[in-house]
Amino acid sequence: MSSARFVLLSLCSTLLLRAALGAIPLFHICSNPENFTANSPYEYNLNNLTSFLYIKTPSSGFGLGSIGQHQDQVYGLALCRGDLSSSECNACVADAGAEIQRRCPRNKGAIIWYDECMFKYLNADFFGQIDKANKFSLWNPDNASDPALFNRKVRKMMTWLAKAASSTPRLFAVGEKGVNKTKLYGMVQCTRDLSAAKCKACLKGAIGGLLSCCDGKVGGRVAGGSCNIRYEIYPFVNV
Repeated sequence: MSSARFVLLSLCSTLLLRAALGAIPLFHICSNPENFTANSPYEYNLNNLTSFLYIKTPSSGFGLGSIGQHQDQVYGLALCRGDLSSSECNACVADAGAEIQRRCPRNKGAIIWYDECMFKYLNADFFGQIDKANKFSLWNPDNASDPALFNRKVRKMMTWLAKAASSTPRLFAVGEKGVNKTKLYGMVQCTRDLSAAKCKACLKGAIGGLLSCCDGKVGGRVAGGSCNIRYEIYPFVNV
């Protein structure tokens, strides 16, 4: 067995073991109706890309790459929440890389979100473009005592964070704001294949979606394939 093949098998075994012990995903989408056949070049390229992202992502919290040619080419990226350590990022990407293939078996495109990371692959080049197709939202069932005021404060804080994130190389920002006797915590993040302008546009769209999902709720998030936002009345990131 070649050394490259041994490394790939070892990494795949590690991914499967970590996923078996890992966290539960927040959401996933099998985004391409086309399937690949078992033991095909596409499957081989996807496995190699998964291993590549598992190695590359933890050092900076973001990784992207493409492997293969023509109809067998696979594009993918992984993004960890901006406050994670390399080891935490490594564990989450391992979970995601294995679980996405279990939930979308032999699918040519899929995306999966965890609380701490996201993993996405597709058989077409999506780098640098805002993903408007894949998204979901979650919210706290509790309502704010003054929903109108709370909504205004949330929107103001998230808009400020979106501006801050799009002005930094990591495209990530966190902050907090007082609302009456409550403290509000927020986070925004984009995948780093986006330009600053596209990151800001993506976050603006996510903020606009808060009213439809999270009107007056004391916590909520909107996540997509290119950016995500979240607010709560308790700290949820390490800053």
